Amino acid sequence: MTPSRASGRGGSWAFAALGGSLIGAALQLHQPALWAASVYATLLFAGAAGLWWRRAFGLLLLVVALMCGAMAGAGLAGWRAVAYADGALDAALEGRDLQVTGVVSQMPQRSETGTRFHLDVESARWADARNDAPPTVPSRIALGWYGENTGLWGHAVEGRASTSAVVGELHAGERWQLTVRLRAPHGNLNPHGFDSELWLWEQGVHANGYVRTGARDAAPVYLENTWRHPVERAREAVRDAVFERVADRHQAGVIAALVTGDQGAIDRAGWDVFRATGVAHLMSISGLHITMFAWLAAHVVGALWRRSTRLMLRLPAPQAALIGGVLLATLYALFSGWGVPAQRTVWMLATIALLRLTGRRWPWPHVWLLTAAVVVAIDPWALMQAGFWLSFVAVGVLFATDSTEAGERRPTAANRLFLFFREQWVITLALTPLGLLLFQQVSLVGLLANAIAIPWVTLVVTPLAMLGAVVAPLWDVAAWAVQALAVLLQWLAGLPFATLSMAAPPWWMAACGVAGGALFAMRLPWSMRALGLPLLLPVLLWQMPRPAAGEFELLAADVGQGNAVLVRTATHSLLYDAGPRYSLESDAGHRVLVPLLRAFGERLDMLVLSHRDTDHTGGAPAVLAMQPQAALLSSIEATHPLQALRPTQRCEAGQRWTWDGVSFEVLHPFDADYRSFTRPNAVSCVLRIGNGRATALLAGDVERLQEAALVARTAEAHLRTDVLLVPHHGSKTSSSEALLDAVRPRIALVQAGYRNRFGHPAGEVVARYTERGVRLVESARCGAAHWVSERPAELACERERRSRYWQHRVP
Repeated sequence: MTPSRASGRGGSWAFAALGGSLIGAALQLHQPALWAASVYATLLFAGAAGLWWRRAFGLLLLVVALMCGAMAGAGLAGWRAVAYADGALDAALEGRDLQVTGVVSQMPQRSETGTRFHLDVESARWADARNDAPPTVPSRIALGWYGENTGLWGHAVEGRASTSAVVGELHAGERWQLTVRLRAPHGNLNPHGFDSELWLWEQGVHANGYVRTGARDAAPVYLENTWRHPVERAREAVRDAVFERVADRHQAGVIAALVTGDQGAIDRAGWDVFRATGVAHLMSISGLHITMFAWLAAHVVGALWRRSTRLMLRLPAPQAALIGGVLLATLYALFSGWGVPAQRTVWMLATIALLRLTGRRWPWPHVWLLTAAVVVAIDPWALMQAGFWLSFVAVGVLFATDSTEAGERRPTAANRLFLFFREQWVITLALTPLGLLLFQQVSLVGLLANAIAIPWVTLVVTPLAMLGAVVAPLWDVAAWAVQALAVLLQWLAGLPFATLSMAAPPWWMAACGVAGGALFAMRLPWSMRALGLPLLLPVLLWQMPRPAAGEFELLAADVGQGNAVLVRTATHSLLYDAGPRYSLESDAGHRVLVPLLRAFGERLDMLVLSHRDTDHTGGAPAVLAMQPQAALLSSIEATHPLQALRPTQRCEAGQRWTWDGVSFEVLHPFDADYRSFTRPNAVSCVLRIGNGRATALLAGDVERLQEAALVARTAEAHLRTDVLLVPHHGSKTSSSEALLDAVRPRIALVQAGYRNRFGHPAGEVVARYTERGVRLVESARCGAAHWVSERPAELACERERRSRYWQHRVP
């Protein structure tokens, strides 16, 4: 066998093995539950042994390499997952007061409501000084320390976290003794939504909670400053110095984010502009920043190295520059917080540097797959992150469309400019289908915005921001540069049709679209480029399937402690309530409903707000801003702030309309109820939806008195329903026996937060539904719930449909 043939066979074997390892890791990430550690160990060692023992030839060799790579990838990912899962919080500790001693491990995030931070736990005991064995607490927990009457941090922020208005000054590296109340990480789970449980899992956080500072709780005690986490302490000092130096909070936030990686320093309005213009990736420590830093550092190290003859004799300057660039980029990534995107970039740079140092010249597909395999081996859960796919697909497309040859002469300045714009065009075209899959939104002004923002941020703003850590006045210059860019981006974001929003396509359609975009951008004859259009068009023309005429469906979104139900007919959509406001910076509209509506490609005809309480109206401003054509039907008063955003029609019993053969009718409140109510719950809009074969009843927060009036005023046959949105989230003041006997639902939906402070649903209410044989579905256990009128006895839960081993199971 000739050497070239042996090399080709070895290259194909390596390509198949690397690809198999990625496939194996991806398959393992879709497991609903973990196997025993011994099973994963067996897979890992069997796969590694198979890759070492290469006795097959031809096609059989590739099949064996692919299978063995998959076994090794799945085994390694599963083995690590089992180790992670061992640190989970014991369910018996949830809601119990504990006294923990530990060290603040990350720079705290401060806001108007309090401070959030991570604590590395050193010891724990019961807060009531009992003599029982000390509790076992996860090694790293996420905590919030809040002022008076503010919500609990995380996804149960509906409850009060503290009774004291005083929040302590915490700093990274400090040791504290705190009384805390913990719970397992439990996030909202919705179609195409952000998986916060995976995000916490990847950070090694197995419990979150809040600091107890009530009159009966032991006061928090600062113990000492330690030598631990010096990088985090330095990051915190630099971030605080930026905000002290730069008066404008927006400009200071961008500078702090670029220097320290603190993305929370940028306000929500700023992120909205950056996303609309497609430059959000530039405003955090991304792979681009670290790669550019590595490139600049390598040039500086190489230039300095060449000045020393002794050093040149020990190690050639190109190799020294390569090593120095990677090491300095690693230090930069560490100072930026060692986030997952930064880690991926460092491992990628280290892998490519190792190949070059060992004199290997692999084809680009092999290098591309090797870097991806190394990243996934270190962090298997990167496969579930949008940043992984965006960065690696972008690099792969640039590799595939690069037509430069090794023998070309050094390009001129004009050629460099042309190549820069061509790369931007290629990446934009190829990543558009992927962006629609991941975010259901692409920026139509992104090509122009990035053409200006990339060199400006990379070569002007970022160097000034970093040098400002040494020479503080440079932060003032950086602030001017940020302001100049912000003016341009705000103008671009305000243009008509600056962004394109479309329904989320299936993953295979998005993959075909990426291939089509890359093919269309290649330097090929136009007859061949045109073959990419059939691959692109399905993504651009995709529409989410809708119910047939005469049918309807409900999607009860998982929004925590609040209501939000999307009703869809063949050509119309209605949203009943808009979920809660979680904090001053966050609400269900921005966090859940806007992404959900975008993913479904929804154009709302009507938003119904049952009543004024913030757990029903908290997300309304964001929804109304996204859906300017939607009519607003509600019982809110004329002086309510939402009246300034959209003229409101008052809901009253007797209002009826029909969409696509589906009837909608308001059953409560009557006009007389508005003149006599004392609580907002009393005028909750109750909406009945039916098509003659199936019925749904959305009951808002009506209580027993209103339930009795509803039963008395409405014919019993008209109240019968297949699915009932449980009144008042399952409060003991609602779901009276009279109502349940009249409605007789098959399925009852409870939208309530996990471990909410109200205790919803109440035990006595659950018993009433159980006695009547009603299937009671809680959003904390189900996630988003999907019901269709064609199958009225069935209901699909998002936590069952997308079950993964890192997700929390409610005991």
